[in-house]
Amino acid sequence: MARTWTRLHEHLGCPPGPITFDMIRQATVDKLEESDDLDWKRDLPVPPLHGHWNEFAKDISAMANTRGGLLIYGVSNDHQIVGIDREKADLRQYAQWVRNHVHPYLPDLVMFPLTDGATTLLVVDVPASEMAPHLVHGRSDKDKEQQAFTVPYRDRDHTAWMAEHQIERAYRDRFARIGRAEEELQRHIDFTTQTIAARTSAPAAWFIAVARPQRPLARGAYTMSTDEAREVLQAAKTRARVLHASPTVPGPLVGMGDDTRLNPRPGLRRWVCNNLESPINREVITELHYDGTVVMAANLSFIREVEEPPSPGDDLPVSERLVTACCFDFVATAQEQQRKLRLDSTLQLTAAIISPDSPRALAPLTSVWSDLDGQESTPSYARRPHHIQPAYTALSPASVEEEGRSSAAELRTDLMSQFGL
Repeated sequence: MARTWTRLHEHLGCPPGPITFDMIRQATVDKLEESDDLDWKRDLPVPPLHGHWNEFAKDISAMANTRGGLLIYGVSNDHQIVGIDREKADLRQYAQWVRNHVHPYLPDLVMFPLTDGATTLLVVDVPASEMAPHLVHGRSDKDKEQQAFTVPYRDRDHTAWMAEHQIERAYRDRFARIGRAEEELQRHIDFTTQTIAARTSAPAAWFIAVARPQRPLARGAYTMSTDEAREVLQAAKTRARVLHASPTVPGPLVGMGDDTRLNPRPGLRRWVCNNLESPINREVITELHYDGTVVMAANLSFIREVEEPPSPGDDLPVSERLVTACCFDFVATAQEQQRKLRLDSTLQLTAAIISPDSPRALAPLTSVWSDLDGQESTPSYARRPHHIQPAYTALSPASVEEEGRSSAAELRTDLMSQFGL
């Protein structure tokens, strides 16, 4: 998904939204100069010849290593729109160059043509990368047999190469970003765990999951209304049914009740939808944060009033079918939130199974090992761990159904495999 706020938007005073041909035309009329986040290119990228670096990969890497930006092909350095030959713009080959020559890979790169009906331009939108520095692999004329990695970056209107101390600082920044992101994910899990422990009494195993953008929306950038938050949850219920083609048990979103009961309430820069005060079926928490974060939690050991709750020495039941439903509901909600906020960043997803009050043995229930009534039961060979390691995956911007389905299945597999299933 292309970014909705770029150098062109800033220069023209446009609100966030897609880049248009008219925006580029006006920028050329204004003779908008090149900068670290804007590069006019007359000619389309060409294959590297005579041992040169792949210039396209170098330009992409340089912008990703700085603060992101736009490469616009079909505009000369003197701001004349000359256009490109659309048939010669091989986007698949360009993407292959990036995969082969830029390390680590840039998953959020977006390339798209724009036309006014007579003239076509190619826009390459490079987001600032959380995984910078990105190295370019290639060789030079002098050392044709010597392969090397270098680190380009944008210095005002041209590309330069990082010195050793700059590369060191770039790696330090990357590790700091990763550390902060992991801390933020854990903070959400810890806060949700504390909420559950304070608001519930019966011992239970809980599914807790958090989706967080690599580049969260800036504070104050966008605030959803109550109706918009409800629309996200309603759309997520529909998407979950599509992703999970044959659900055998209802997931957390269905457990909240019908659509009239999906009633988000204000929280700290978030919308909160839960039934902890008056449980309807299974206890569920869903949070839609203004920065794009999604939090979901569900009671995996729900006990009906007619049943006896687990005693202090009992194992806590964990239904394999319910964990699967939770994973699909969670991914569906993350995708709908991603689309609603038009997030241009990859989502980092983590899911865990915990016992909020104190560590308890967790007993997996699976339909593969059923009793005479067809109910789920615990296989004799299954492990009963007291702790489950979190599972991690990612969703790219505007991820398609197949990617969402794959991510949900990956989370479910990583969680349940720890039971020896």
